[in-house]
Amino acid sequence: MFFSEQSYKLEKILDGEIILINKPYKWSSFDVVKKIRSNFCKKFNLKKIKVGHAGTLDPLATGLLLVCTGKETKKISNYQDMNKTYEGIFKFGETTPSFDLETNVNEIFDYKHIEMESLVESSKNFIGTISQKPPIFSALKKDGKRLYEYARENEFIELKERQIKIYNFQIKQYNRPYAEFIIECSKGTYIRSIANDYGKSLKSGALLYSLKRTKIGKYSLENALEIS
Repeated sequence: MFFSEQSYKLEKILDGEIILINKPYKWSSFDVVKKIRSNFCKKFNLKKIKVGHAGTLDPLATGLLLVCTGKETKKISNYQDMNKTYEGIFKFGETTPSFDLETNVNEIFDYKHIEMESLVESSKNFIGTISQKPPIFSALKKDGKRLYEYARENEFIELKERQIKIYNFQIKQYNRPYAEFIIECSKGTYIRSIANDYGKSLKSGALLYSLKRTKIGKYSLENALEIS
């Protein structure tokens, strides 16, 4: 089912709605917010209306995005604190500066020694509370500037590790060099960083080939609306 502003009433929008959207590939999370805000303003003849999202998805990722309206925007931090579940594919034998396909390959590694057994065994080391360094190509801010802006200007920024939690890390299938996975994790987790660290743990390199968010807390992608 596609998102349609026609099915919403102004009173409910202002009081607060949670809209589940399946974010399209190459759309930013803000693109989705902007589209929904524009549609509501046009439908209700408003100059502005409060609309925000609870948890950024990278443009190359797809899947569940929670969009809040009206008074519900005040609860965005509560939704951001919820655990997330992702499905995707790691590609072994290559790395990029962004840890995904946003940037070009910068190193090549051997991956023929990696077997399903070693993938499963290594994944166990990531479960629990671990330290993770965010990717330099991320929307985090330092001194009021996005990290990816520093990266695109080739400015070196020292990033601090932070604590995250991985509740579940499964390898569903392995067709060398691609490994399909499911990861359930805490807020603030970068799956791209897991890809990079996972490759190193297997004496190789890896990048995030594709990513889809399937759950945020009790909310599921199965109930999300399409948008275009």
